[in-house]
Amino acid sequence: MLEGTVKFFNESKGYGFIVENGTNNEVFVHISGLTEPVAKDDRVSYEVREGRKGMNAVNVKRI
Repeated sequence: MLEGTVKFFNESKGYGFIVENGTNNEVFVHISGLTEPVAKDDRVSYEVREGRKGMNAVNVKRI
């Protein structure tokens, strides 16, 4: 599992971005990849999987 911080999440549009700890890489997260609701600045753990347009965060949960 990777760890990072939610950069932003637009609940009405159902997507956002997570910044990975230590690398500052950003990964896209869709609402379907969440295990629980998240908000900006939440610390989260997640996995990454190849999506249609690149890497997506999945199994995202707050830590």
